[in-house]
Amino acid sequence: MSRISVIGSGFIAKGFIDLLHAHPHYQLSKILTRTTIASRDDLPYVAFMTNSLDEVIAHSDLVVECTGDAIYACDTISQLVEAKIPVVTMNSEFHVTVGSFFVGKGVISEAEGDQPGVLAKLHEEAIAMGFTPLVYSNIKGFLNHTPTPEEMAYWSKKSGISLPMVTSFTDGTKVQIEQTLVANGLGAGIAKEGLLGLERDTMQAGGDLLAKEAEALGYPISDYLLSPKLPAGVFIVAKHTATQQAGLRYYKMGEGPYYVLDRTYHLCHMEIMKTVSRILEGGGILLDNSATPRISVATIAKRDLQEGEEIAKGIGSFAVRGIAVEITAHPNHLPIGLMHHAVMKRAVAKGEMITFDDVILPKTLAVSVWHDICDRVLNA
Repeated sequence: MSRISVIGSGFIAKGFIDLLHAHPHYQLSKILTRTTIASRDDLPYVAFMTNSLDEVIAHSDLVVECTGDAIYACDTISQLVEAKIPVVTMNSEFHVTVGSFFVGKGVISEAEGDQPGVLAKLHEEAIAMGFTPLVYSNIKGFLNHTPTPEEMAYWSKKSGISLPMVTSFTDGTKVQIEQTLVANGLGAGIAKEGLLGLERDTMQAGGDLLAKEAEALGYPISDYLLSPKLPAGVFIVAKHTATQQAGLRYYKMGEGPYYVLDRTYHLCHMEIMKTVSRILEGGGILLDNSATPRISVATIAKRDLQEGEEIAKGIGSFAVRGIAVEITAHPNHLPIGLMHHAVMKRAVAKGEMITFDDVILPKTLAVSVWHDICDRVLNA
């Protein structure tokens, strides 16, 4: 029976751990947490919890990483790779910040469940059916670039999700991160900095416009639709050969030339198990950020920032948010996943992109890894 350990003890981790504990073929081994174990009365599996990564490594055949923290994940995954332990992540923040450094060094795959993994699976199915994808689209119901702490505290409590995570969903940082991973992992690009984010209430109407944009650019694009009326999910807009038009019409797919393949739900922690099985059964990596990514997520000031101000965390902050950009266009941009206990070296105006020259950062493996990735991309 394969021993599965989990890094993280938040909303996603708790849901997955509950499923794993009851699984007939996999054994819950260890749960790595940075919290005080004695205080975790919210988890019924305290006996499995540890603060020691070495203990996880010694008792695991596969590890699921779902902290949403790029810097911490960089540290832990680097040691798991060295120990030759496969890793399944639900951590797009890790992938778009430092994941490219680890491509080819070990088995590290993003999982189904969150939008990038679901789009990757939908991509596999589309290719198997002979489609040519033009658009990989997320669906977002609400967007507010500058939500207030009071608003986010309310929704955090109501949903049972951490305040930074709810804030990153609301201000658009999360969708920018997710679609950046999709672009890099599936060989797509972006139509513009910050994505188009068209407001349309049907996937076909919005998808047609995005597909025309992709054809004009000459490459597939990763983007999203904004609509409170659409279901939470993802879709691909694709073309097919003229010889299949009659069949697709019969299957109620429309007249073409753009066909929408959708998944109108994503069950985050529940779907992780599918990717765990895929990896353990030798099915290969579902999605990573590629060794030479084209797109990154830059840090943008939400408000005027002052010299000497410290920003504890970029993702989910009330000071900054993230937007998708091409790395070659902004080689000195500060990826938002690295915005961690950053001290401003100068004042930065609201709306301005923050660069490495603007901040003092703690020395971390993640910062070193990012510079390695950036050098590789710029010298490719």
